[in-house]
Amino acid sequence: MRNRRPLQGRTVVVTGAARGLGAALARAFDERGARLALLGLEGAGLQEVAGSLHNESACWEADVTDDAAMADTAGQVRTRLGPASVVVGNAGVAEGGPFADSDPQVWRRVIEVNLIGSAATARCFLPDLLDTHGYYLQVASLASMGTSPLMSAYCASKAGVESFAHALRAELAHRDVAVGIAYINWTDTDMIRDADCHAVLRELRAHMPAPARKVYPAAQVAERLATATERRATSVYLPAWLRAVQPVRACLPAVVTRVARTELPRLERTQPFEATGLLGAGGRADERHAISRRSGPAP
Repeated sequence: MRNRRPLQGRTVVVTGAARGLGAALARAFDERGARLALLGLEGAGLQEVAGSLHNESACWEADVTDDAAMADTAGQVRTRLGPASVVVGNAGVAEGGPFADSDPQVWRRVIEVNLIGSAATARCFLPDLLDTHGYYLQVASLASMGTSPLMSAYCASKAGVESFAHALRAELAHRDVAVGIAYINWTDTDMIRDADCHAVLRELRAHMPAPARKVYPAAQVAERLATATERRATSVYLPAWLRAVQPVRACLPAVVTRVARTELPRLERTQPFEATGLLGAGGRADERHAISRRSGPAP
């Protein structure tokens, strides 16, 4: 008989769990009886999320781009909660603005967190997933299939994580480890709310077709992703119509370029294009952490 609660008593790891979609995912998995390992940079936020859960959980402050720290965290999770059966690569940051004027360190940080951080997460928890015949879910984006002007780092990183997940799936298929990709559109997080504070980014979203610019509650997205995890789904789309984009995705760059050729000059006449820095409270926390790492401990 099929287990109707496949995550009951299983250890689930969620990165970027202090806020937004990560926090919503933690609550969705908790409702399904899972034990939660919450990873992120904001200790107080992680503790607050843990305090809202009913099942066993624990928090670890860890930078997903730090291989040594992630390896150590994976060992601690295993000791405290048992080997992970599910790992969700959710941690992510974004920045906006013209590529030509972008801060190289900020641009690079988006790639590091979104792409390198996902790979480091998968690598450190892979021994557990091999033992449990588990499931790795990579949170991607509509940006994995299409593109957007003024969001070059984010688009590059999300295209990268999609390709990484495809490669990992093929590599692990014979080991009975499943890999899924979550294609999500606009989700109501502080990152998106912060982006909407920048007139150019707000206007760019407003010029998308109505279904494509709709913002979805984080809890709704999390529920869909948690259900997909129970099914060990190869892919999950929210909204569901994103699935229809897959067959025509090769056309998207040309369409975006045609629209941008007209709309970007118009927008630039009313609002100068400026770099946003890392977006959202989570992005600012990451920025502070990155600066602290570069400067090193105080003498």
